[in-house]
Amino acid sequence: MSIDVQAFPPLCVGIGEILWDLLPTGKALGGAPANVAAHTTQLGARGAAVSAVGDDPDGHEILKRVQAMGVDASGIQVRSDLPTGAVDVILDKAGIPSFTIRAPSAWDAITMDAALERLADAADAVVFGSLAQRDPRSREGIGRFLGRVRPGCLKVFDINLRRPFISEPVIRESLERADVLKLNDGELPVLAGMLGLAGDETSQLRAIRQLFDLDLVVYTRGDKGSRMITAQQDESHPGYPARVVDTVGAGDAFTAAVTVGLLDGMDLSRIQDLANRVAVFVCSQPGAVPRLPEELRNNFETHKSRKGKA
Repeated sequence: MSIDVQAFPPLCVGIGEILWDLLPTGKALGGAPANVAAHTTQLGARGAAVSAVGDDPDGHEILKRVQAMGVDASGIQVRSDLPTGAVDVILDKAGIPSFTIRAPSAWDAITMDAALERLADAADAVVFGSLAQRDPRSREGIGRFLGRVRPGCLKVFDINLRRPFISEPVIRESLERADVLKLNDGELPVLAGMLGLAGDETSQLRAIRQLFDLDLVVYTRGDKGSRMITAQQDESHPGYPARVVDTVGAGDAFTAAVTVGLLDGMDLSRIQDLANRVAVFVCSQPGAVPRLPEELRNNFETHKSRKGKA
């Protein structure tokens, strides 16, 4: 896998939905790409969120929250014609969430503009998903952003399947654009069925990697750990025990740690270990983007570089 990082710390862009998670304990900033941008910032990268909010109190509060976390908000558009996104979140007894995603929302209409062009030109990594492409406007905007990034920019597709917003054309096109696919054990059967792939977990994951010429497939299995597959390697990690408060944002934290680890040049074993540790910590805290402890953040060279500059 060849990653061309021109700046250090690198710029990691999360493009897609940004919204309020309406949890039983209150509202929390959410949206997978925005969560990833926030976590990459904590890990020492320069995180940027690309999305859209409404010109309403909820939207203005999101902008303030994003900026307060040190995330670049220049790519968050403000729309007067659509409301800020929100998701109703219900947690079961194990802390596993179910979601009701409100539509339409401002993040359905992400459009390419001068600010997004500047971020695309500077990006070292872009994390995107399928949910934000449920509307043709954002699908086009995300596609244009990905088409503009420079050669060597790492493109991470965090598939993020949410019914009823599952589109085979969107998923296939996204896989064709990606260098890295991240999916979980609930998403693999859906994707394998869509692609007509039989066999066990191993054969399905390897077939997906080969079909779309992916550099890396990242597979998470909840409390059973994770697995990473390249053309040359197939490595698993058993995971760590967790005291689960809720699992909201744990997968996004995992994706962020993988993205920063790849940009740092870490080997897959070290990336998996750190990503599992970060995800387990997020599970132990309420909300999607809790403050990560220093012991986790200090494992990343990006974070050490940022501290050295301060």
